[in-house]
Amino acid sequence: MKTVILAGGLGTRLAEETDATPKPMVEIGGSPILWHIMKIYSSAGFSEFVLALGYRAEVVKRYFLDYYRLRNDLTITGDGKVEVHDGSPEDWRIDLVDTGIETQTGGRIKRLADRLREGTFMLTYGDGVADVPCADLLEFHRSHGKLATVTAVRPPARFGGLMFDGDLVSDFVEKPQIGEGWINGGFFVLEPGVLDYIDGDDTIWERDPLERLAQEGQLAAFRHEGFWQPMDTLRDVRLLRTLWDSGDTPWKVWE
Repeated sequence: MKTVILAGGLGTRLAEETDATPKPMVEIGGSPILWHIMKIYSSAGFSEFVLALGYRAEVVKRYFLDYYRLRNDLTITGDGKVEVHDGSPEDWRIDLVDTGIETQTGGRIKRLADRLREGTFMLTYGDGVADVPCADLLEFHRSHGKLATVTAVRPPARFGGLMFDGDLVSDFVEKPQIGEGWINGGFFVLEPGVLDYIDGDDTIWERDPLERLAQEGQLAAFRHEGFWQPMDTLRDVRLLRTLWDSGDTPWKVWE
């Protein structure tokens, strides 16, 4: 089963990090967040990826071309052959597809149609991590028989909270309860039929296609109460890096 990762956006709110590199290549713990997302899926047995590239696509391609060589010892012979030693290669197959710099999220999916017509596929964004149980997510999707399933999450609170005793402040809560409403957390499971809901490059996946699927009763919601963290701002980058450095990494579901 293929897993599509939308990895072509400009990442304008991360300008300090994304001037020279695409947003999915911003590093957390020395590896791009894209790598973390792929490890989440592959740990559940989903190891065939289609990366929908756009902005600075060459950076992503170069990373995966050099991936094994840079992570292991090498021997280079006189005729230019390279031997990789002590390698533990990922069991990944990766299609890297340039879907255009200006293409919207729905358009990127549509451009992959010839690769996605054969059956159920996964889809997520290249800028967020979670401890979503992907196998359970797939089972949920199949049990409901709908064209699409979205993982619904509650966003982490951005500010500290106050506890009251009448008119007095009784306590400060550094990490209050997660946000009140459920939102689109990515980590979709989709049937090829959703491609017919996308018109072309200018289609935003999160608008007309998802709205129509919901109106027609074809969008199921897998409620995820666990960890979920997007990387929308520099604050988010710093948070994820701090968590990784401290060893508090709920999304690290792999060994």
